[in-house]
Amino acid sequence: MVNGILGIKVGMTQLFEKDGTAVPATVIKAGPCVVVQKKTAVHDGYNAVQLGLVEFVAEKRVKKPMQGHFKKASVSPAKFLKEFRLQDSAEATLVGEKVLVDQFSPSDLVDISGVSKGKGFAGVIKRHNFRGGAATHGSMFHRAPGSIGASAFPSRVLKGMRAAGHMGQDNVTAKNLRVVRVDVEQNLLIVRGAVPGSNGGYVVIRKKTK
Repeated sequence: MVNGILGIKVGMTQLFEKDGTAVPATVIKAGPCVVVQKKTAVHDGYNAVQLGLVEFVAEKRVKKPMQGHFKKASVSPAKFLKEFRLQDSAEATLVGEKVLVDQFSPSDLVDISGVSKGKGFAGVIKRHNFRGGAATHGSMFHRAPGSIGASAFPSRVLKGMRAAGHMGQDNVTAKNLRVVRVDVEQNLLIVRGAVPGSNGGYVVIRKKTK
């Protein structure tokens, strides 16, 4: 059985518990997904299935190699594809079968991965939470990064030095999010807390196995 699903982040809302406490929650349109490809340890070296998120894609937008890939599976083209590892090839569903949100239930724990919001070029204070220098008494050191290495040895900037640069648009995983509600009819999954990415962005939802 596939222990996950693909989805689109709809947005954030809040739910109220029985005692009136407001709980922040994220609504995700999870699936439906279709199995596009099945991989086995005998032919590919590992067991996995490739899922595609079911949504309308114009055929002219799909490149010819991918058109053949979808035609081989006898499924409609998909923009968002992702692999899910399996412990045993016998667990895999057949190519062309659908994977739905009904595999989840309230109180399940999930890990959700997505691409974080891009924030452009940012300095070290915003990007790496540097403290900065004094703001008074004639100081001219405010938002600068400070020393980036010694001049005598090694006479170069070491790799991994935290500096200003492009911030955001990284693959981020939010772990141990609790499922609050599942709407099977509308393919909606509501989880407690925030999910990486902007509204309308693709996300990968995996069940917590450990």
